[in-house]
Amino acid sequence: MIILKFMLRSLIITCLLELIGAYFLKITNKKNIINIILVNILTNPFVVSLSFYINIVYGLKSRIICLFLLEILVILIEGIIYHKYLTNIKINPYIISLILNLLSYLIGEILNYINLF
Repeated sequence: MIILKFMLRSLIITCLLELIGAYFLKITNKKNIINIILVNILTNPFVVSLSFYINIVYGLKSRIICLFLLEILVILIEGIIYHKYLTNIKINPYIISLILNLLSYLIGEILNYINLF
């Protein structure tokens, strides 16, 4: 039950942070906002659960390496999806994915570090 609560909290915070980032990138179209949320619903639980599992089984060093590789994979997957489904955007979809994922990852790490959530 604790892991599900953690995953849901992570998904909600990620969506909020990426929507704030999207707003600053001038992505305000309702369809694009929904796509960003759906993409995060697709990718976030996978990354969080796999990262959590690797940390338990193999330790923190393995988790860090795995998380780095997973984030690169997520940036590419989300970039492909954004390329296909986001409309009327002026920024390269892969750059959007990179910026939004960096934003949510770095702020998430800060929040975890200060144990705010």
